[in-house]
Amino acid sequence: MVLDDERSDSRAGSGISRRRALKTAGMITVAGGFAGCTGGGGDSGSGGNNSTGGGGGGASGTVKWGFDPTQAQNNAKKIKQLFHDSGLSKDITIELVPGAADTGKRQNKYTQILKSGQASPDMFMMDVGWTKPFIARDQIMNLSDELSNSQRKAIKNDYFDSMVSTVQGQNGDFYGVPLFPTFSTIQYRKDLAKKAGYKPDAKNWATEPMKWKQFAKVTKDIQKQTGTKNGFIFQFDAYSGLACCDFNEFMSSWGGAYFGGRENLFGPVGKRPITVDKKPVRKAIRMVRTFIDSDDSVALSGYPGGISPNSVLSMQEQGTVSTMKAGNTVMARNWPYMIASLATEENCGKDYGVMPMPYAVSEKNASAQGTGGSISALGGWSMTVNPNTKNKDAVMEVIETAMTDDFQLGLLDISGWLPSKPGLFNSKKAKNQKPIGRYMESLRIAGKNTMPRPVTVAWPQESTQIYQKVNGIAKGGSSPKKGLSNLKSSLESIENDVGSARAEGNADEYRTARFRRPAVGGTRRDRGPSGTPQRNSVRVSPARTGLFGARGDRLLAAVGDAPTVVVRR
Repeated sequence: MVLDDERSDSRAGSGISRRRALKTAGMITVAGGFAGCTGGGGDSGSGGNNSTGGGGGGASGTVKWGFDPTQAQNNAKKIKQLFHDSGLSKDITIELVPGAADTGKRQNKYTQILKSGQASPDMFMMDVGWTKPFIARDQIMNLSDELSNSQRKAIKNDYFDSMVSTVQGQNGDFYGVPLFPTFSTIQYRKDLAKKAGYKPDAKNWATEPMKWKQFAKVTKDIQKQTGTKNGFIFQFDAYSGLACCDFNEFMSSWGGAYFGGRENLFGPVGKRPITVDKKPVRKAIRMVRTFIDSDDSVALSGYPGGISPNSVLSMQEQGTVSTMKAGNTVMARNWPYMIASLATEENCGKDYGVMPMPYAVSEKNASAQGTGGSISALGGWSMTVNPNTKNKDAVMEVIETAMTDDFQLGLLDISGWLPSKPGLFNSKKAKNQKPIGRYMESLRIAGKNTMPRPVTVAWPQESTQIYQKVNGIAKGGSSPKKGLSNLKSSLESIENDVGSARAEGNADEYRTARFRRPAVGGTRRDRGPSGTPQRNSVRVSPARTGLFGARGDRLLAAVGDAPTVVVRR
């Protein structure tokens, strides 16, 4: 990540933002000893290390915040009180404006609001998968001229790196501040592992990632010894989650990449290499086929097969939850909300285990830059600001307060949203959260090893091509070599089209590429669980499915790309 600490404005080298410096004419004194973060108006910070002081900047008024609908409905009063308890001025009132439950519709609504120049809401909660297109279209406020030098340093040093990268422009400026992350892990039945003679705690399964081959062998052995129907389940349906998450993880853990490596995740579109046909990517999809059928013609040598049911090829997140909840599965890849549901005392309790994602090659031996090792897909949400707001000072006070440790830990308690700072995962308050507190170290490790989805204005079209073709290859529709070669050609065509439109200065073509209907047959499904409903489908609120307790409901919204159940008619 890039951080410009030598800006020419008057705040350089200080802990005071240009906004506040101009507002107070130098009358506010900034306390020393920031420990990497700001004191934000005197020495009355939030308490605890690595926290920014909230409030106290003299702003007032009402800040309208486009927010998560479930939390706005169920916990608005608690969240607003948390802000004031964490230091926000009593002169500032927060109104949490619920967005659409369907996150694709919410994204489109925010696009319309910003495109038409509306001043309200003043700020938005944005999915990490949305922010880059909004930055590319210059639709959200550049916050680097509003954040203090110390706040910018705090974001760079104290937050999860991958999440920070999703709110930065190409020059390293910040267009948002992370609010909360989410990332995948392997979740498993610890009781079944122990029954088969394994000692997960003694062998540090919770913190030391296994290699895929070892993982497959262990899973197969537990499956066989305990007579469990399924060994390992994951989400490999033809939907957006396959492209941005599961296959992204599997491919990256083999040292492969869509576009040459981590450095090309966010562009430049049309100028980056397309490497989806390389050997590590082929091996990743061969591994999937091996897990389903050991007799597959492209099965990997030495890998036990038959650990995954064929149903994973049509499985999404909620299918994973219901299958795991049924008690007939050893291992599952999913998001933290499944922990909150199944690790409760009324379900598996302490017999529920969590471990980091397995890997095939180390970072040192990975072919693509920034890949290899244990890698989890990144989800989560950030705070962004409407450039047309009339309440900028108050908005920045809200963001400043949300950056405090007290607020982030309080939000974990109220909403189940994980802190955006890895250092807080080791705190006593985080570890005391039930049931997810038992798994904070596993989650912290996962969060330190995440891979963002390669979101650009071209990604919706590319995602569709990826999940359709990769799902088809996994089903045996073509060989990995031929299928991935065809995928490469499709991605090259999209990159060239979008890249050319941008180079020619065709702003309308470039900006609307984000929403263009894919040039493929059949029903559009690129929105997947986070976007608009599929044709001939209905959406079901997770809270109404009967799969989750109250704690599970709270964490469900944290997934970003995985909260919505899609039931085909």
